[in-house]
Amino acid sequence: MASISATSLLFFLGMWCPLTFTGTVIEDLNNLQPPSDFNSIITNNCHSNPSLRYCSATNPFDLHEIFKSTIVASHLCNISNNPNCVESFPEINLRGQPKVAPLYLSFTFFWKFCPLSILSIDLANNSLKGSIPGEIFYCSQIQELDLSHNHLSGDIVLDKFSGLENLTFLNLSYNEFSEIKISDRHFFERFNSSSFVHSGLLPNHQRFRIKAFLLLVGFPVSVVLMVVFCGWLCFWRPDFLPDFLRRKHRFTPSILKAATNGFSKRNLVGNARNVSIYRGVLRDGNEVKIEIYWDMKSGVNRTRFVEKCKILVQLCHTNVVPVMGWCDHRKFSAIISEWINSENIETWLLNTIPPWKQRLKLILGVAAGVRYLHEECPEIVYDLKSRSILLSEDGEPLITRFKFHDHRRGSSKKTYKFGVFILEMVADKKELEDFENRESGFVDWVKMQYPDNIESVIDKRMKNAGNVVEQAIEVIRLGLMCTDLSTSRQPNWEQICNLLSNLYSMAAPGSLDHKTSRVKRGEGHTHAHHR
Repeated sequence: MASISATSLLFFLGMWCPLTFTGTVIEDLNNLQPPSDFNSIITNNCHSNPSLRYCSATNPFDLHEIFKSTIVASHLCNISNNPNCVESFPEINLRGQPKVAPLYLSFTFFWKFCPLSILSIDLANNSLKGSIPGEIFYCSQIQELDLSHNHLSGDIVLDKFSGLENLTFLNLSYNEFSEIKISDRHFFERFNSSSFVHSGLLPNHQRFRIKAFLLLVGFPVSVVLMVVFCGWLCFWRPDFLPDFLRRKHRFTPSILKAATNGFSKRNLVGNARNVSIYRGVLRDGNEVKIEIYWDMKSGVNRTRFVEKCKILVQLCHTNVVPVMGWCDHRKFSAIISEWINSENIETWLLNTIPPWKQRLKLILGVAAGVRYLHEECPEIVYDLKSRSILLSEDGEPLITRFKFHDHRRGSSKKTYKFGVFILEMVADKKELEDFENRESGFVDWVKMQYPDNIESVIDKRMKNAGNVVEQAIEVIRLGLMCTDLSTSRQPNWEQICNLLSNLYSMAAPGSLDHKTSRVKRGEGHTHAHHR
């Protein structure tokens, strides 16, 4: 390129080609041709000043490229506000001209032959992206370079900067470069630290302090929180853990509280002395019955309670409700079993007209369940009242209430309770309402009717077809034998089940659907799950 110190050339070009940079500037440059004596001008310049960059080019000269670079130099000198472009071109100043700067950077031929008089290049605030423009490194004589406030990124090739031996001022601030490795830190010794503010090249000490804080403080705190969280899961809400990490059959108060919406009154379905019964929904969607015992505060009682619960969860019988687990806490203990959404036998007897064979089936089912419980866990106490025994969807009776006391009740007492249940199944419930809470009075009343007036005890709603009355009398006799505590007349459970099985096989055929036709009763008889 013609040296700007070659006054005649620049003056000539400035007068000869008053070009204005438009959107078609590249096409315009390609269409322009150098004057006929341009070769001799270039040759004379090289003789007078061999240090010119284009003089070192391989002969013959690329006159067209040198010519274009000279034209660009003329316009770039003017746009950079140099005072006298004919005599001097000390600075390229394209600061804050993002629409023009990329155009000039695309003129590789200009940077290849950039004038030696250029000592400063300012390309700041031009929204430049990518790596540092490699074209500017052709101007190896520059002393100042400002590339700040752009979006330059990537690694800096330090070898290129080492070629700028005269460079004393460098500004790479507010860019997005990659951080320079520690081994290359001598690069920063050449320039002021303000040259690299927010450039990404220097380590971010604030970020380092944050990392150090997270490492020294945050990590231990996170470990503690993790331990606390794991402890909360294990001891309070193990239902959030995978199945293989849970303690099988064991429920916590927090699980029960969540299942019952904080033990809300809406979920309370039964309440008695020291016992509350709730309906709940576990996290997996299963509905459960939760029986809470408030009187097991001593360590001995709670130990016995857990021992018995470990037996209950292993029980599996058609006529025994499945027990899912237990909760042992210093404030209360609880048994969790499946929720049976059905009516109890007491309600069923009051609101329907159950046939004899259906009643006999239920008595036999309860007897089978009691026999199973007596053989598997004789120390467990259960409630055999008709209001505590439910009907499954298949019409099977389900023993659902289990009791825990400090003393053990013998087999004789269980047989007595079953005898009372038998008599309830046969007698007319309308006439027995006065004996609802007086078992002994009810049993004495039946004894008074036996044998001369025993038919008056039988529920008159049943059809007395076939051998119904005879079988009913046999069942009443069995019930009285079971309730006789004064002698050794009580039968064992094998005898009870055999007798009931024989009666059931000989019973007159009839509907076994427990959803028998309803009868109208007073409002005092309700459809209930538990009481």
